[in-house]
Amino acid sequence: MATLLWLVLPYLALAAFVLGHVWRWRYDQFGWRTFRTPLVDNRLLRRGSPLVHLGLVAVVIGHAIGLLVPRSWTAALGITDAAYHLISVTAGTLAGAALLAGLVLLVARRILLPGLRRTTTVMDVVMYLVLGIVVLLGLAATVAVNVLGPGHDYRQTVAVWFRGVLLLRPDPWLMSGVPLLFQLHALAVLGLVAIWPFTRLVHAWAVPIGVLWQPSRSRTSATGPTGPRPGDVCPLAYPRPRTDGEPVRGRAASASPAGAEEDDHDEGETGRGGVPGAQADRGNRSVAQSAGAR
Repeated sequence: MATLLWLVLPYLALAAFVLGHVWRWRYDQFGWRTFRTPLVDNRLLRRGSPLVHLGLVAVVIGHAIGLLVPRSWTAALGITDAAYHLISVTAGTLAGAALLAGLVLLVARRILLPGLRRTTTVMDVVMYLVLGIVVLLGLAATVAVNVLGPGHDYRQTVAVWFRGVLLLRPDPWLMSGVPLLFQLHALAVLGLVAIWPFTRLVHAWAVPIGVLWQPSRSRTSATGPTGPRPGDVCPLAYPRPRTDGEPVRGRAASASPAGAEEDDHDEGETGRGGVPGAQADRGNRSVAQSAGAR
């Protein structure tokens, strides 16, 4: 069982992560880069999105330091085990709490808004469920084991196992003595890694830093009307309707009854040689004006 859980599953998850991103980039670049839903109420999004993005970044950085940096390196820098433990527990708990709060807001937004609820896919539900389980198990392991419990130095077990997986020298038996909450948290992370490229989490590689602080654009009376954007209909292509009493301008004047009568009169009368009557009248007026000038 240890070989299956801590040797086979990690490489299956990594293979799904890499190949899934290759497939997604090749066949779904539009979905890779699309990360906004501006047509729905974004009040919850403005609160939840920064918490999720910043919390996720902090959690990933914290795990990268804890799993990839050996204990001997931090000791060489003068960081004692007690100081590292305090920093790890405090920063990890705050980052996890922020991420969990943001997830609650985003899930509530998808549940409360009918338009967004109808567009929620099965993979969206799976993503929020797995991500929520990962965060809850991580917080439970930190608080129950390292704060309220006897404590566990994961840098001597989980971190060594993780680096062995990356270096193709895995030792699955290192995870046998790890507390159950840490094991469940690690398995949930493997599941999240496997489904990552097939969910909205792939947007993490395409979202610019500014989106963390501006997750949406809302049109309110305080901000005033916004200018035309790509895809908006040109106002000249669909002119506004004419109000009562407004004079008729341009070619629309020919649609008036008087204009129609004049057009019918001009088209009905012709001069000599088949010249339209309107052109003949203009010619006669020009001759009379030249004669008067003489």
